Amino acid sequence: MSTNSIYDIEVKDIKGNVSTLAPFRGKALLIVNTASKCGFTPQFEGLQALHQELGGKGFEVLGFPCNQFLSQDPADNDKISEFCSLNYGVSFPMFAKIEVNGPGTHPLFKYLKSEAKGMLGSEKVKWNFTKFLVNKDGKVLRRYAPTAKPEEIRKDIEELL
Repeated sequence: MSTNSIYDIEVKDIKGNVSTLAPFRGKALLIVNTASKCGFTPQFEGLQALHQELGGKGFEVLGFPCNQFLSQDPADNDKISEFCSLNYGVSFPMFAKIEVNGPGTHPLFKYLKSEAKGMLGSEKVKWNFTKFLVNKDGKVLRRYAPTAKPEEIRKDIEELL
């Protein structure tokens, strides 16, 4: 992929509006592939807490639903949005459902995976709630496993703010 910046990558929000990540320039980001029917789904609560507590300090959580792992997010974007809002009070930006692996991998996740490799240098996203930390300059700093709870990442985020 030939992108010079994460901010040039085109994305669709959960309502289907096309944009880029340019509105998030100058903010630290935690980009997460989410799912509504996963054992890690309760992490939405921790992600929302980070968003509420650090959002005013130049931080954003960006959620990207994905249905590639045991079909754990089968609903359409409207239902996903409703689920996240009703069950976890999610108010951070959610985007349209995407693929994070395989031939249909969204360009954002191609970029994130190439910049922050996983275990043993693997680029493949292993499961829902893999998290990527991006600094205020758009540099991908780190990948976190699905098992890393949002509160465990807080210190790394605060160092960027």
